[in-house]
Amino acid sequence: MKKYTNTGSKDTRSGFGAGMTELGQKNENVVALCADLIGSLKFDDFKKNHPERFLQIGIAEANMIGIAAGLTIGGKIPFTGTFANFSTGRVYDQIRQSVAYSDKNVKICASHAGLTLGEDGATHQILEDIGLMKMLPGMTVINTCDYNQTKAATLAIADHHGPVYLRFGRPVVPNFTPENGNFEIGKAVMLTEGSDVTIVATGHLVWEALLAAEALEAKGISAEVINIHTIKPLDEKAILESLAKTRCVVTAEEHNILGGLGESVARILALNNPTPQEFVAVNDSFGESGTPEQLMGKYKLNNQAIVEAVERVMKRK
Repeated sequence: MKKYTNTGSKDTRSGFGAGMTELGQKNENVVALCADLIGSLKFDDFKKNHPERFLQIGIAEANMIGIAAGLTIGGKIPFTGTFANFSTGRVYDQIRQSVAYSDKNVKICASHAGLTLGEDGATHQILEDIGLMKMLPGMTVINTCDYNQTKAATLAIADHHGPVYLRFGRPVVPNFTPENGNFEIGKAVMLTEGSDVTIVATGHLVWEALLAAEALEAKGISAEVINIHTIKPLDEKAILESLAKTRCVVTAEEHNILGGLGESVARILALNNPTPQEFVAVNDSFGESGTPEQLMGKYKLNNQAIVEAVERVMKRK
């Protein structure tokens, strides 16, 4: 089995910041809008280098989305930035009406997603955002796994015409994908090949899936791990080809079990190839205050939970 090395743990939001710094230099049409969270979104360099293209909107997220939509009419490429909860739940009407329905070229960039926001607790730990955004017609939904991939995705969405939701996080996590790697929207990444079970993971759960695959190998189980960085459009071909080999699947995500990656995979299986599936996700509940590690353990969003899900699903073949 192919092994992956943590080349140095970093937070994915810093990958976004690095991508914005590079975009500021490359593309004069890129404009950044922030809702009073410059440091949290790592907008510091962009603001310093391009003050004329940085808009501090303040704690007025609905206004931020409306302004971003308007900027696209003049050919600008606005990147909005705030916490995932405020990027989606607080402004859903504005996104639906002014961005998605109007097919505006707005990039909605959301940090501090999921349980790993940590100590700020349930009010800030949105676990429904992927479901909210993927239901909007025309919305591309991306959930990256590490620093390098987040930077690459930030660069890629500037070249993609249409609304995008880019989701990333606060905690320091392993950085293991190639530096300056190519990011293809809608194209899954095969990380390890296997024959017994497919593990389809997204975001922070990708590294946990790789750890689970190593543990499973020690038990004589061959796991195929697929990194789904794009929830919508979903790479159905990659998933179905893998399932044709393994005949069972575990989906893993830092999101509510309802409405996320797991349900998208279940839909394509129901339509094409009904297959045993187990879900590693938050079981229809809110989060709570705690460290990211404590929360991922309590809510069973780690490599041990993935191993246990694999053992369950293989019995259902």
